[in-house]
This record gives sequence, C-alpha cells and structure tokens, in this order.
Amino acid sequence: MLIQNACVYTEEFRFAKRDVRVINDRIDTVSAAPLRPYPVEEVIDAAGKWLIPGLTDIHFHGCVSHDTNDATEEALRAMAKYLRSCGVTTILPTTMTLPKEEVERIVRTAEAYSHTQKRDEAVIVGVNLEGPFISKDRVGAQNPLYVQEPDADFVKKLQEETGHFAKIITVAPEVDKAMDFIEKLHDEIRISIGHTMTDYETAKEAYKKGAKHLTHMFNAMPGLHHRNPGPMAAAQEAEDVTCEIICDGVHIHPAMIRAAFSLMGPEKMILISDSCRAAGMPDGEYELGGQKIFKHDHAAFLEDGTLAASATNVYDCMVNAIDFGIPAEDAIRAATYNPARAAGILERYGSIEEGKKARMVLIDPKNHYRLVRVF
Repeated sequence: MLIQNACVYTEEFRFAKRDVRVINDRIDTVSAAPLRPYPVEEVIDAAGKWLIPGLTDIHFHGCVSHDTNDATEEALRAMAKYLRSCGVTTILPTTMTLPKEEVERIVRTAEAYSHTQKRDEAVIVGVNLEGPFISKDRVGAQNPLYVQEPDADFVKKLQEETGHFAKIITVAPEVDKAMDFIEKLHDEIRISIGHTMTDYETAKEAYKKGAKHLTHMFNAMPGLHHRNPGPMAAAQEAEDVTCEIICDGVHIHPAMIRAAFSLMGPEKMILISDSCRAAGMPDGEYELGGQKIFKHDHAAFLEDGTLAASATNVYDCMVNAIDFGIPAEDAIRAATYNPARAAGILERYGSIEEGKKARMVLIDPKNHYRLVRVF
C-alpha cells in the first residue's frame, strides 16, 4: 500500500509532506520525495490530509456494554473492534480494585487473547492495573471493600507468569508497604501514583524510589495548593514522569487542561479516556466494578451522583484537547507517542517511522478532524 500526498505527523512532533509505503503490515518507507507505485499496489491519495500514528489508550475500563473486568474473549474482542473503529489502534485494558484472584484472571485472559487478535481490532499490548493498592480515602468510583496493602510478591509472580503483560499499576504511596513495593518493582512495571491522599514530600520520595507515572491527574488526589503542593507538583519536578488526564470535557475543565499542558510540558502529558461500559452506548444504567452507574450528559455517575468513569474514547479526547486550545501537535503527541512510550511499546508503535507496525490514522483537519480511515 502506498499513501501519497499526506501531511504526516513525524517523529519530530510536527507535520511534513510525505509519502508512506506499507509492506507486510510494516512501514517500509517514509519519503519527502514522491514515491512511484509498484504494480498492483493499492494507492491512496491523502490529498493533504493528516496522517498520524494510531492512537494508544493506556487507561480505559470498557465500552460498548463490555468491561475489562468481564475477563472474557467476547468482551475483549468487542472493545478492541470498537476502539479501532475510533482510531485507537493499541490499548491497555484497565482493571479496577478487585480481589487479587480476579486481577490475576483478567491479566491471564487478556494475555492469552492478545495472541489471537484479528487485524480489525485494536492491539492489546498489555494491561493497566488500577488498584487494588490504593487509598481507602480516595477510592473514587472503585469498591472500597477490595482495597488492600501493596503486595510486591503477588505482582512479581504475576509478571513472571504472564511475560510482564501488566504494564502499569496504580499505588497510593502513603499507605503501608507502598514505598517498599515501589523499590522492589519499579523495574518490573511502570508504577503510577493515584487514588491517593499523599502530600508533596511523600509523592516526591515515591518518584525518587522509581515511580514514573500519575493516574488521571486532578482526579482522586489532592489538588495543587500554594502551601501544600501535593502529588502533581512532585510529578512536575520529577524526570521522566508521565501524567494522564481525562479530556472528555466533564472530568476536567478546559482551563485546567490548558494549565496541565503548560505546567507539565507536552513531553509528559498523556490523554486517556478512562471509559466504562457506557462508552459508545445510549444513556441508561450500566455497571462499573460491581456498582451501578448511570450515563447522562456525556458522562457516567454513581447512584449518589459521584462522577465515575468517562463515556468517551481517546480520539474524541484528542479532538477535545485541540478544541480547548492545546496545539494540535501536542494533543496528537499526548494520544500517540507519549502513551506508547509509557507502556513500553515505542519500538513498535506510537510514531510513523520505517520499521514500525503500520498502525496509522488519516484525518481531515478541515472538517473538525473527522476520522477518514484507520490503517
């Protein structure tokens, strides 16, 4: 396949006119000079539209009435097909705070299914563990009954037996055994601070000990305060730390989206959906982590009105970010390159470079970033 006359989002995080050739599902050539088609090769004239890397969502729970916690091939297949249709081509299905045996079953099921996926599905490149080692005081929409102390031996064994398929885990650094957990496992899995009551000093220590990530910043954590800076200030100061943010237009005010990108810099920001079963579905009643949730006004809520997971996808989050005033180059980076780097899959995905897997998206910037085609 040859894609001609594309405005390609390059590995330098800018746009440039390029032709792109794909052979055997890999990017073979990216050329500033026009490429001639081979005989019987499919040729696509991009006509100046944007060709960007396929998006990566490293934090989503569910969509189209299915959930990661279902731990079934049917659920994984349905979610992966839907997300690829939305331009999201690599994914980390995300667990919630559950009993350890349930977490283990989810990871094993996802790892086994990843070997049988079809080309019309988003590639499951690992699993994100959002709990159960969080703070009981900041569970958010998660079930406090299943919150547990960090257990390094459990995670180490799970990683050894599943080929390190769990890529990210959320931990509250202030709880008992958390610092020991971080020290023991920071080379085994990307450790994220989240669902936490931590102060600045404790978060800073956690990052020094090897934590490298922040789970959905602003949500389920202390906010920025001029005398009590909190975990977000610690993340801003730490090197090589990436910060998730939900850009559905509900969880975070647009002004705070702009503030986050300004504070952290485009190299640290990652757009996530944090979506639930209600994504891609009509308003109504659904389920999240064993609790009833209700979708309305483009979001999902617990019965008591607590804001739960989002009801969007990360492609729409990227478009929202641009609409909110984030430069397109930075919003695209936060939905492609940065999450792929955080998940440890950048050698295969996340940018349009020769030798990488051909997961790309063609969009029309003149028609409100309409999705034209997913490769």
